[in-house]
Amino acid sequence: MLKIEKLCKTFDHKKILNNIDLTVHKGEIAVLLGQSGVGKSTLLRVLNALETADTGTILLDGKALDLAKIPHEHTVGMVFQHFNLFEHLTVEQNITLALEKVMGKTDQESILIAQDLLQRYGLEGKNDMYVSQLSGGQKQRLAIARTLALKPKIVCLDEPTSALDPLLTTHVANTIQKLADEGYIVLVASHDVALLERLTCSIYLMQNGSIVESAKSDEFKHYKSKFPLISKFVAGEIE
Repeated sequence: MLKIEKLCKTFDHKKILNNIDLTVHKGEIAVLLGQSGVGKSTLLRVLNALETADTGTILLDGKALDLAKIPHEHTVGMVFQHFNLFEHLTVEQNITLALEKVMGKTDQESILIAQDLLQRYGLEGKNDMYVSQLSGGQKQRLAIARTLALKPKIVCLDEPTSALDPLLTTHVANTIQKLADEGYIVLVASHDVALLERLTCSIYLMQNGSIVESAKSDEFKHYKSKFPLISKFVAGEIE
């Protein structure tokens, strides 16, 4: 279980994260919903040690999560909005590089892990292709496969559908749902309300660095009136 308490972050005297409280269980998806600039991506970046929080605590399974060790222990994995894949490497090399350089795997061990992940994510036969030859959906799946190769407990996805054709949203949602089904703690930062229709998740609406309303997706679908702020956002009435 991931538990975040009273997390704050300030940039240039502006509160980007303001007393964030959030609990996400193993096998659960938390969707951080909101427009650009409300703090969604910053929260994911703090979890990945790409930004430093000013105050607050982060616990994983009841123990303090040492964010300074994230780059070495890979407890948290990040799938970036624009994927951040290595364009000069092949599909397979995008996965094997970190396995060899970071985790000390042999060439053969790395290749076997990469091949298994590529098969799981529908990229079999594309091992020797370059990233530029992949579609947006294939790049998304490769980015997820690369993240999972390092065996994180928490997977963060920043705007996972923003660079994709809307028709691919369902495929992306299915992939995210599968991560939860496999037992990962999943956090998704998104302004794409179409994802909510396709995921079984907890929804956290963010405004001005704060979580202003939350709901379980199933409850929201049946009782929208109980969640007026999320309802307004989904209807496009909140900027």
